[in-house]
Amino acid sequence: MIKNRRELFSFHWTCASLAGLAFLAGCASTPASSPKTAGWIKDEVADSYVFGYPLVLMDVAREAATGTDPGQAPVNTLRHAQALPPVGAARPSTPSIDTLDSTGWLDVSAEPVIVALPDSHGRYLDARALDMWTNVIWSTGADSGVRPASAKSQTIAFVQKDWHGDLPGNAKRVEVATRYVWFTARIQTNGSRDITAVRKLQRSIRVAPLSVFNGDTRVASVVTRNMMPEMSAAGAPPAKVAALDAAGFFGRLAQALADNPPAPDDPHALKILADLGVTPGAPLQLPASAGDAMAAGLAEGHDRVATAPSNVLAANGWSWFGDGVGNYGPDYALRAYAAYTAPGIGTRDDEVRAAVAQDSDGHALNGANRYVVHFAPNQVPPVRGFWSITAYTKDGALGETTPPRVSVGDRNGAKRNRDGSLDVTVSAARVKAANWLPAPRADFQLVMRLYAPKPQAGDGSWQPPEVVRQ
Repeated sequence: MIKNRRELFSFHWTCASLAGLAFLAGCASTPASSPKTAGWIKDEVADSYVFGYPLVLMDVAREAATGTDPGQAPVNTLRHAQALPPVGAARPSTPSIDTLDSTGWLDVSAEPVIVALPDSHGRYLDARALDMWTNVIWSTGADSGVRPASAKSQTIAFVQKDWHGDLPGNAKRVEVATRYVWFTARIQTNGSRDITAVRKLQRSIRVAPLSVFNGDTRVASVVTRNMMPEMSAAGAPPAKVAALDAAGFFGRLAQALADNPPAPDDPHALKILADLGVTPGAPLQLPASAGDAMAAGLAEGHDRVATAPSNVLAANGWSWFGDGVGNYGPDYALRAYAAYTAPGIGTRDDEVRAAVAQDSDGHALNGANRYVVHFAPNQVPPVRGFWSITAYTKDGALGETTPPRVSVGDRNGAKRNRDGSLDVTVSAARVKAANWLPAPRADFQLVMRLYAPKPQAGDGSWQPPEVVRQ
């Protein structure tokens, strides 16, 4: 089974395992005349599911978010969150209460799309763009090599690789291999009384195709809409993808591949897909009389996507992404798992998001108990921006807490002990503690977010402390 970095498909592509298969150049081979067995079909379906999952998920998410219905926006425009997420929100899972987000889908097939960001004047502003395979193709401050905690005024042009023409003089050219780009911008908010200032910054972001950007600025202004309306878990993109049968999943993959070639270019993966009858832009032709093998491979693919590969960092019950996230190369297992668990995640230099659902004894976190997260003086989250800890239900929703929806972190004045250490007390019942974090009354999880993290947060040299039941 393929769990680890850069291993996806590798066991199919060794000379020993490919005896009798002629498609891999350089291996001694014999004519491939016999049909594939059910076992081979199962394995190839599972491998191809892991390979194609991010593209199918992004395609489903794009379709759900673009249009003129409430909560949607046309392509090449942004929709802005106008308020913090409501209590009990089912999607997105574990929503942030530290920022207000602006997001949109860019279509660069006809011409470049220009994004102009304002100066945030010291306020944390994180913006990033992902291709349809969830690779981060650009993010704020990436060129400097040192991730800033705020953004300066800048203009970015997202351009397909084969496009030639003139761009605005101050625009940075970012080449895109896929037709669509997912753009997001997150702006720090300090609570409901700070919303007006955040909205002003949101309105200052401009997104428009090149021909419009160079013309009437009134036409080029950003369309402001609410974020996606609340939907049931069954209606969210991950659930929709999980509900697809083999024909539905691979049919969607075949159509999406036509405009969104894989990165890196991977002829071996495309050859395996072709063996299954999946060709970019062509009608699906799955193997006949192999329904059981297809179903078994699909089930195995589901399990692999939901299973953390070995290069996901883990310590003291927490897990988080480190090296490789956002720029996956051929690490298809990590790419699929990141898309499944943290859609839109950036690189380790953009953010670190650690989650825990068990205490130091391995028991599920529950609001009936009291817990302490003790940061030693040299263990406080290392950031250039800010950090926070938020409690969610085990399903990732904001639970009913008093005070509602609060997080604890340096943004809201977390107090240190005399020796420089810091304690966060977590419980459903109010306690007299400097850094009390209200939790749901049932089982819950904690998510620690590091905005503009320092390098040690993503290379494993820093680790979050254990959650100890009192």
